[in-house]
Parts: sequence; structure tokens; C-alpha cells
Amino acid sequence: MFHPSKIIAVGLNYHDHAKELKMPIPNFPLIFMKPPTTVIQNGESIVYPPQSREVHYEGELAVIIKNRIRNISVQDARIHIAGYTCANDVTARDLQREDGQWTRAKSFDTFCPLGPRIVSNVDPLNLSICTRVNGIEKQRSNTKNMIFNVFELVSFVSGIMTLLPGDIIITGTPPGVGSIETGDTVEVEIEGIGILQNAIIKRGR
Repeated sequence: MFHPSKIIAVGLNYHDHAKELKMPIPNFPLIFMKPPTTVIQNGESIVYPPQSREVHYEGELAVIIKNRIRNISVQDARIHIAGYTCANDVTARDLQREDGQWTRAKSFDTFCPLGPRIVSNVDPLNLSICTRVNGIEKQRSNTKNMIFNVFELVSFVSGIMTLLPGDIIITGTPPGVGSIETGDTVEVEIEGIGILQNAIIKRGR
């Protein structure tokens, strides 16, 4: 269902998350990348890597690119979006702190659950988003609280790299990120899209 050539992720993109972290509002989107091998589908398991002792959930809205695009304006971005889905930017937080950059912490296999479906008939500028762990709500916000909205992000990223059909931009997480453990179940729910649900398991041999 999801076969991106690349996944571009955005850090610190909710006003309420920046306030939670007591961090200044960025002047431009802070982007990083996750390899396509991180992708799993709704219902598949997130594997807790043995290298980490602190894995976090990050519920996010994902944007699926429709066309091959480069240097697209904010005004034209909408027509190049195939749709939207739920994402979980799973992160090994201890490794992120240890490394001082984000590649290892964000790139383990299974660290980008996506689903349950792609929806095009929603307003990405005003969608409620929440994350639950074992049925307990941990994150709640609305995409209207984004610092850089979906269309601004598509334009910004396309000014840096060519985006291909199926590429994905995950648009940042609201406040309330926290730890998950083996045996937990994480749900990311976005209004009009549905619920992305994944269990956390220990890596087998």
C-alpha cells in the first residue's frame, strides 16, 4: 500500500509542542529523513530494537505525494497531494540524545507505521489528532496548530529535492510524546482518516 522512495519528516512543527519543550518557534521547517524500510502497515508490529532502552511514539499526519514535483508553490501544492494518512514517527529517544543527530534513532525497521487508509477528502488544515497507548490518551491537538501547514511543507521540501509519486511527508507531532514498551499497543487517530494501530514486540532471533 505504501511504497515511498523516501520519507521526509518534520521536527518541532506544532506551536503547543514548542511551548511544551520551551523551544523557540523555528524560522523554517526542520526536516530529516527516514528510510523506506521503516514503513509498516496498520496492524503490523513495531519491533523494539535491542540497542535502545527508550523508544517513543510520535503521532503525526502523513502526506502522500501524487506527482513528480520540484519547486512547487504553496498555492499549487494541493493539486500534487494524493491524500493523507496517519503516521507514527517511532523514535529511539536515548540514541537521539546520544548521537546528537537523528538518523540512527529514527531509522530502525518498523519505525514508520502508516495507515489505515489514504484519504483525500479532508481539510488538512483543521483535523483533530490524538495518540493513545493501551487505550490511554497521550497526545491531542489539531493540525491548525501546525507552525508550517501541509501546503507550506510540500512547497518547502520540493524546493530542496524532487518528490516522486508515493513519497511521504510526515508533518510533525503534537505535545505529549512519551515512552512505549514491549507489549504496548499504540493508536494514532486522525479525524476523517481513522485509527492506525500497532503493537510493540521484542525482536526475535
